[in-house]
Amino acid sequence: MQRSLTTLCRRYQRLINPSLGLVIVGWQYRIRPQPTPQHSRRAASTPSGSSVGAGGFKQAGTPPSSISSSSKPFSPSPPGPSPSPSQKSSNRPSELPLDWDENPDYNVQAFADLPSSNFGVNQHIVINDEFKEALRQILWQFRAPIRYAFAYGSGVFPQTASKNPKFSALHPHPSPAISVVQGGSGKMIDFIFGVSYTQHWHSLNIQQHRNHYSAVASLGSSFVSNVQDKWGAGVYFNPYVTVNGTLIKYGVVNLDTLCRDLSQWDTLYLAGRLQKPVKILRDDPRVRLANQVNLISAVRTALLLLPPQFTEQDLYKTIAGVSYLGDPRMSLGAENLNKVGNIVKHQLPNFRRLYAPLIENLPNVFFQDSRCSSPSWVDDPETDATLVQDMDPKKRGNMVRRLPKSFREKLYVRYQSKFQIPQLEFEKMMEQSNDEDPSRVRRKQGGIFEQRIAGDEQISLNKEVSAVLTNIIKWPCYSQSLKGIVTSGFGRSWRYLTEKWEKNREGRRKEKAAASSAEPAHSENKKTTSS
Repeated sequence: MQRSLTTLCRRYQRLINPSLGLVIVGWQYRIRPQPTPQHSRRAASTPSGSSVGAGGFKQAGTPPSSISSSSKPFSPSPPGPSPSPSQKSSNRPSELPLDWDENPDYNVQAFADLPSSNFGVNQHIVINDEFKEALRQILWQFRAPIRYAFAYGSGVFPQTASKNPKFSALHPHPSPAISVVQGGSGKMIDFIFGVSYTQHWHSLNIQQHRNHYSAVASLGSSFVSNVQDKWGAGVYFNPYVTVNGTLIKYGVVNLDTLCRDLSQWDTLYLAGRLQKPVKILRDDPRVRLANQVNLISAVRTALLLLPPQFTEQDLYKTIAGVSYLGDPRMSLGAENLNKVGNIVKHQLPNFRRLYAPLIENLPNVFFQDSRCSSPSWVDDPETDATLVQDMDPKKRGNMVRRLPKSFREKLYVRYQSKFQIPQLEFEKMMEQSNDEDPSRVRRKQGGIFEQRIAGDEQISLNKEVSAVLTNIIKWPCYSQSLKGIVTSGFGRSWRYLTEKWEKNREGRRKEKAAASSAEPAHSENKKTTSS
């Protein structure tokens, strides 16, 4: 019965794919272009040096320096089989607006209010259907309303190929799908629940799941909600609880707090987690919009830190590493030192699904690799494609101008000091770049100041950007860790810390083993060369 239902669901998904307005373009589902006068005006206003073809798609594989406005438009038709007649329908929705992130409306109430009908579909990473259903069944065990939810971490997306028999019996009675996906490694599954009313949610959840909470819950839901919202990064974690026979950790966050962090990077605590592949189990239009801003901001920040030419792994490691800057777990030895590399190595296709569509819509970065023309490239974990970015100061200045508000303001302050700009002059510049004037809509174009920042020497720019990110992340992470002792209780906190230390030691052992195995080979090469 379950197998037949799964087959039926897959057939239904194939039927509804055309209604999403998606066609296969080489390696990726992409929006079928439908030019309109409005989009023609946008294309005409695109800065020189960024060629945008019909539908707003860049000419993939072409170096930025060789692009001109007279170039032949990019064809959305891939080599091989043609799209089905239903995919060629003229009734499909228009493509993603080129300026969707300039003045996003974070008060959207429905998915129909988003910039396009399939906006943000890149955020929905595909996993095993039975495993996804098992994760959703866990959510149904909570009577308190969950508006947005995602599962993340190594319990959902393995970071290593090894199995640790010590944790093989971690789940008391897990779903068969969970056992199969985790391969007997028995890793705790992490969730984040987005809720509308913090105190109301905890009031209902304490009544139903009092054993999930520490002694803090005896002080009432009002105290619990104050601890959540006013300490740390605004998240309340309940770790090591069993739901549906599965050991899980879940964090509760108010939707307003979540959207603010995604759009402004005021703590990067949850924004950093969502910059890596996660499995969204319940979606919300406000969060989807804010997270799309978060993802494209992560790409722009990484581009500022990268040279003119780099690889996919360079890009994704830079993005994945952002959230660990200033993380106390790294400095205290409570995390695997190879964590970022493991995440990217074992999830390369998922990073590609998450970021490649956004890269295709940026005017200053391009895939320049013949392998990208293969339809199977998106699922190939062995391909590490090459990218090229345009180092034109104006375009990089525009990237700086479009960075998240909290992060951008802190970066401006550092460069005010570095460039020795007088306070009055600096305040005038900040007033001109204010995004919150409701009386007018501004185009986020970088000025002389932003161009000077983007044109700074690469080593110096990396140092300044990293310092700002560290300052944003450091205190929320430290305070959130200290809050965990109160909210989780000493016993659970100690268990969590010892497991993290074990992961750190395991990473060090693997590093030493790799180094020792490389030494004989290096010695052998030296002997061969000398002979």
